[in-house]
Amino acid sequence: MEKPTPDYVVIKALASGVQIMGLTRGSETRSHHSELLDAGEVLVAQFTDNTSAIKIKGNAEIYTPYGVVVSEKKK
Repeated sequence: MEKPTPDYVVIKALASGVQIMGLTRGSETRSHHSELLDAGEVLVAQFTDNTSAIKIKGNAEIYTPYGVVVSEKKK
């Protein structure tokens, strides 16, 4: 059973087409889940025994316990 940790992030899409990918733990990192957000949509993501990283592509604000990070899609 996957045990969630208290660590989580909130991702707010600033434009449509923001792609979120959950990446696995282990010797070979793979994508195991993906979401596509439209402008204004919010996703709350939590790290688990299976999810060690989250990849975000597109214009979004990422709220973490360490502060806010802005992801911008290069033109």
